[in-house]
Amino acid sequence: MIDRRVFLKSSGLALFGTAIAPGVFVRMAEAGTTRGKRVLVAVFQRGAVDGLNMIVPYGEQAYYGARRIIAIPQPGKTGGAIDLDGFFGAHPALEPLMPFYKDRSAAFIHAAGNPISTRSHFDAQDFMESGTPGVKSTRDGFLSRALAQQKAASPLRAVALSSAMPRILAGSGGALAMSDISRFGVQGTEAKSFEEMYADSVTDALRGTARDSFQASAILAKAAPSKLEPQNGARYPRGPLGDSLRQIAQLIRSDVGLEVAFTDVSGWDTHAAQGGSEGQLANNLRNFAEAIAAFAKDLGSRMSDVVLVTMSEFGRTVRENGNRGTDHGHATVMLALGGGIRGGKVFGKWPGLAAGQLFENRDLAVTTDFRDVFAELLTTQMGVPSLQKVFPGHDTSPKKWLNLIQS
Repeated sequence: MIDRRVFLKSSGLALFGTAIAPGVFVRMAEAGTTRGKRVLVAVFQRGAVDGLNMIVPYGEQAYYGARRIIAIPQPGKTGGAIDLDGFFGAHPALEPLMPFYKDRSAAFIHAAGNPISTRSHFDAQDFMESGTPGVKSTRDGFLSRALAQQKAASPLRAVALSSAMPRILAGSGGALAMSDISRFGVQGTEAKSFEEMYADSVTDALRGTARDSFQASAILAKAAPSKLEPQNGARYPRGPLGDSLRQIAQLIRSDVGLEVAFTDVSGWDTHAAQGGSEGQLANNLRNFAEAIAAFAKDLGSRMSDVVLVTMSEFGRTVRENGNRGTDHGHATVMLALGGGIRGGKVFGKWPGLAAGQLFENRDLAVTTDFRDVFAELLTTQMGVPSLQKVFPGHDTSPKKWLNLIQS
């Protein structure tokens, strides 16, 4: 029965307060070896991705009844979904990720998201990045709180590929934000003047943050990660996500001490002309899949120590609207890829799309809290000692985890 299915600091020195690897990566090991530094990479799909057309419940007729124009056909039909398990299928534009899914290096989590209902992009993103759904007074981000529990081994331990510090890394965790790793910091005689100025600061926090920024700039200048070309035949697609993931891969390959990386990609707010197998959403998903596949291919054996996870503030309505699009919904899909991931599965408890099963009679219900996914990853991948400090007030016990990571 379906209800028993377990599918399963900124550039230019702007300062902020701041097991056995899956087979595909084992076979790549001849291209290089890892150094045991575990890395968590988070990608935010801003705008609310349509999880129902991303990972299609083609085995449920109610899906096709609600989406007569934009539905993805069943596997085997023209433009059909790529079968995953006999019930779910991937959008055909996700084909670049299928080798990792088939090799059990990638998994999807369906009906996942923020348990607090809001159809505001701003509020939903804020709740997700703060890690405190429904609480607007939280000042820092949950990844920053996770980092703050452990001593920093490198000023480049946490990096956001962004022009400004994202909410998720804001706080005392010691993160840096940079839009271009080759242009971070101030160079030459100007650097010396800035360093002396901040050294005289009476604010210890500012002095420490400035010191970390200058140290990071010096490390980047010496390691020159931006000069590293993609390996293993990886080809990143043009666009913000491809550029960001290429630079994150360069930081990992240059061994500068990276532990957490964050980037985001917009364009998922498909109210009109969303398209089905082709169109607006398909184009975004294709770029998304090509960028992530290139990242994994580029890192090769190093992916045995890397986990990439995606998130989005909410999903889309089950029923298509009159503009051949979808409106703001509730649950959506997350992706986890990398070393140790128990892949080749669609995780989560499927809530169903029939009458009486929808959230507020319009949306896919959330059955997996995004915090439970991150709780497991932060513990197993980063060794965070106290999840209660990361997600205050939330039950983070392992009994709620999905067992995404191989023991």
